[in-house]
Amino acid sequence: MAWSSSAKFSERLAAFDEQALAELYDAYSPALYAFAVRLLGDEDLAEECVAETFYRFLKALQTTAQPIREVRPYLYRIAHNWIQDQYRQRGRRPLEILEESLADQQGAVDEQSERHLLQEQARTALAHLTAEQRLVIVLHYVEDWDLASIADVLQKPLTAVKALQHRGLQSLRRMLLKEEISDEPTS
Repeated sequence: MAWSSSAKFSERLAAFDEQALAELYDAYSPALYAFAVRLLGDEDLAEECVAETFYRFLKALQTTAQPIREVRPYLYRIAHNWIQDQYRQRGRRPLEILEESLADQQGAVDEQSERHLLQEQARTALAHLTAEQRLVIVLHYVEDWDLASIADVLQKPLTAVKALQHRGLQSLRRMLLKEEISDEPTS
């Protein structure tokens, strides 16, 4: 959002202009919430993440001498750090497939359960990537960010972000193919 990067808007944020803060929250909270749900798989934790992200942002506005010019990368960096704290506190979830209820007597899984299972498998596989690989994959492929913006969030060169993406995708591919092979019946 171009307006959030303007010097005048940054000045309004630094002055704790209520209208500017409300605009910022309205503009970014839905995307931050969706980002957190995708990574955490828990709506309550995602809400907590958004609240904590904006709380930390306000604290940074109070304590930072320089105005925060690039708001979007800054907010995502805060959210990502909070999510990383959650992963550390909970520990990595083991790679497991949850049993789902069957939709009918013959054992066919209904579409919603199958979708939930696939989402959980993807979330679990993402949880096994490094924090930076996971952030690059989610921001690029799910949030549709360009790699240069992701490099800003991570404060890394573009080439390093491309390498993180490549290694992350290869790891995901290996994990998901391993699951497919282990799910196939043996003859």
